[in-house]
Amino acid sequence: MPVIFGLDPSLRSTGYGIIHLEGRDWRALAYGVIKNPDKIVPSRCLVAIHQQVTDLLQKYQPDAAAVEGIIYLQNYQTAITLGSARGAALLAFAQAGLPIYEYAPRRVKAAATGRGGAQKAQVGFMMRALLGLTENPPADAADALAIALTHAQNTGIKTQTKEI
Repeated sequence: MPVIFGLDPSLRSTGYGIIHLEGRDWRALAYGVIKNPDKIVPSRCLVAIHQQVTDLLQKYQPDAAAVEGIIYLQNYQTAITLGSARGAALLAFAQAGLPIYEYAPRRVKAAATGRGGAQKAQVGFMMRALLGLTENPPADAADALAIALTHAQNTGIKTQTKEI
């Protein structure tokens, strides 16, 4: 049964979602948010992200990882910070030997809701419905679940799915 680890990286609030195929439906094994308080320096946040992703990898043994692609940011400091958080998680995936795929935010929203410009609340509602959850997941976790589901929907489509 394939298991996919989805990740929505952020220094202070990294969303994760781990899904697996159950019969003909995808179900969530785990989802949540890696929270780093403002008082913690960025370098310690990176360690926390790497360690918690590594722990989740050991627990759930996924077959692939999917992350949100880099979005255009006008503020270079924000771009560097986001890239650092993403890098901490990508390192954990690479150390585990996982194939890693990335998906543009609009593509993820379109796969989750049918609209590339969907609001976060719509993504959360659809993840609840599509994955059989009892509640809407937190926004960052919902995005991560949607990223994993996007990869699940695109597995085997060589022209649209590129390993990074």
